[in-house]
Amino acid sequence: MANKEPLIITGKDQMREWSRSVRARGKRIGLVPTMGYLHEGHLSLIQESKKHTEVTVVSIYVNPGQFSPNEDLSTYPSDFLGDIHKLMNIAGGVDVVFHPQNLYDYGHSDGLTSSNNKVKDNDQLEGKVVSCVENSGMCHETWIRVEKLEKGLCGNSRPVFFRGVATIVAKLFNIVDPDVAVFGKKDYQQWRIIQRMVRDLDFGIRIIGADLLRDDDGLAKSSRNVRLSPQEREKALSISKSLFNAKTGAENGQVDCGVLKDSVIRAIHDAGGKVDYAEIVDQESLEAIEEIKRPAVFCIAAWFGDVRLIDNMEINV
Repeated sequence: MANKEPLIITGKDQMREWSRSVRARGKRIGLVPTMGYLHEGHLSLIQESKKHTEVTVVSIYVNPGQFSPNEDLSTYPSDFLGDIHKLMNIAGGVDVVFHPQNLYDYGHSDGLTSSNNKVKDNDQLEGKVVSCVENSGMCHETWIRVEKLEKGLCGNSRPVFFRGVATIVAKLFNIVDPDVAVFGKKDYQQWRIIQRMVRDLDFGIRIIGADLLRDDDGLAKSSRNVRLSPQEREKALSISKSLFNAKTGAENGQVDCGVLKDSVIRAIHDAGGKVDYAEIVDQESLEAIEEIKRPAVFCIAAWFGDVRLIDNMEINV
């Protein structure tokens, strides 16, 4: 039997009105923020949200604020109708899909101002942080930064990413007004950053981190996996295999992070990948450690072809 079709909301005001009416009836709201092209990992986040709230909102919005102009915003996969079909097949369905066109549109035609607002080439050359929002001339000026946690790991090679994530999540929180929001631990640094932002800015929202989900072959589920060729996908399995080996090594007494990192980097290189970073960090502070003496997480980013993949493994010894 087909499940219910979700209400699709595109406007901010309509979304706020819906949330207020639901809350007035004493129901709790769960939010699962996504950029679409949903897979089983996303669906597991939705199932987690449904454990804690009476109604669930899934946002589908590819956020230009977290992409720099030289990243893959234009090629990020999208299948909105397919996403709706997947959501309808979840037991009980979801209540709302929030699918705004442009969350940086503040009343100007299609969210843009004149070309005078576009970032000049010399601004990028001077090392200023630039996202696709500034590059397109949108009039958005306010950004949220979680200053310590955004440094290192993905923050090194993607300097606009986490300020864009924190800002868009704060906007979604202000629009949807959820009681609970669920994020996947696959994006471990992102999850910790959102936790810290919620704490520091006194959002009355419970943040739940859901365990990373893998395909049967071990590859961490990701919307970008579809861009891997069969050969690249086979080679990319070196990420999860080497991470599992590192975790086993730590559990068997090899707690020297340098040795563990070298083994993972070598395995990925031997498979034909290019490592962006391989770091073992404290689970809370995300600060790099030399020996595993407390709960740690091994975080990896690596390129196979033109696809950048991230993965991680929590190590509790």
